[in-house]
Amino acid sequence: MASTRYGLVLAVREHLAQGRPITGLESVVLFGVPSLTKVVSDLRREGWRVKSRGIPYATAVTRIRKHARFEPPTNLPIRDIRLTEYWVDR
Repeated sequence: MASTRYGLVLAVREHLAQGRPITGLESVVLFGVPSLTKVVSDLRREGWRVKSRGIPYATAVTRIRKHARFEPPTNLPIRDIRLTEYWVDR
């Protein structure tokens, strides 16, 4: 089980290393990694320059839908909710 978990975290790290952004929601839905902040903290400790900013929930939903079926509740104000997006600054 630990090797599977490491492989999932490695997939998130590779995603970030390629310069692609990710939110905690995407980390869980697309990679099965529930603690993106742990991954980001580890990268920063290793010397990576990880940037962050707030984005609308709707933006993350759009990106997720490119890879998976994802339907948030209809009464959820996805344009008003903000998520933190992380990316590696090259």
